[in-house]
Amino acid sequence: MPTTVEIPKERWTGAIREVTLGATSAQGGSRSRTVTVGGETTLPFLHFEGSIPHAPVIGVEIQDLYPADWSPVLLEAWGDAAREPASWARKAEEFGADLLMLRLRGADASGKKTSAAQAAVTVKAVLAATGLPLIVRGPGQAEADNELLVAAAEAAPGERMALGLCEDKNYRTIVAAALAHGQLVVSSSPIDVNLAKQLNILISDMRMPLDRVLMDPTTGALGYGLEYTYSVMERLRIAALTGDGMTQQPMICFVGEESWRQKESRTAKGVPPQWGEIGKRGVTWEIVTATALLESGADIVVLRHPHTIGVVRDTISRLMAH
Repeated sequence: MPTTVEIPKERWTGAIREVTLGATSAQGGSRSRTVTVGGETTLPFLHFEGSIPHAPVIGVEIQDLYPADWSPVLLEAWGDAAREPASWARKAEEFGADLLMLRLRGADASGKKTSAAQAAVTVKAVLAATGLPLIVRGPGQAEADNELLVAAAEAAPGERMALGLCEDKNYRTIVAAALAHGQLVVSSSPIDVNLAKQLNILISDMRMPLDRVLMDPTTGALGYGLEYTYSVMERLRIAALTGDGMTQQPMICFVGEESWRQKESRTAKGVPPQWGEIGKRGVTWEIVTATALLESGADIVVLRHPHTIGVVRDTISRLMAH
């Protein structure tokens, strides 16, 4: 007689918060659709243990200025679309993005700084070019982030854009702007469970509803701390599912940025022949990094290469099938 084996199941008591990006006209915005992430009551893709109401989604990074410092593989893939953010946004939507992440570089190639007015114009242009929800990131310096992200929030009230990155040194200004103009925020901490939790507490103390907060645990690419990132994200998700309310935020990972800045994705000459062709190698680096982070709990992966979008989409579909 066949033997029945009962699969042991964890009994989780917590759940990940649902966070909705974007707002339609009926909701006070202009998006053609919204994107909701979170809601899980189990670890990634363990459908037999709990509910995963929303599949992970794919964001695509675009920039306000031509990214001449990007890998030639990426620039070739996007072509002239990368020279104008509205065109780039439309192209990303055609390739299958669920949402967009607009990176405000803060300065052009000559070093001329981006003004708050220029940031506002770019945000409006991208919103006009596509109906997808939008994430807006600053250049990564606290003073510039504050100036540009406040302008972005003011330029599109009620759109439920996610503004980031909120870090311990600059979260107050960004959170205040998000509260005033109906936006969300992205909290970011350096690969540490306690620091991630503490920043969420600080943001919550400013009366920001936690269903308007995404969490960036900071991620490493394949070969550059990916296993440590995986461990920290796994610990965050386990803490959330065991009832820790300040770790129950959906996680966003900026996969493209991390993957394409590594030498394996950028260097074509002077490398061992076993590394293979640079174009395939860079795309593979991004795909493997994205897949690992999805398995560790990422609800949003932000990618750069058009080909990666389709491969990661297929991976998500397969992992969600049960």
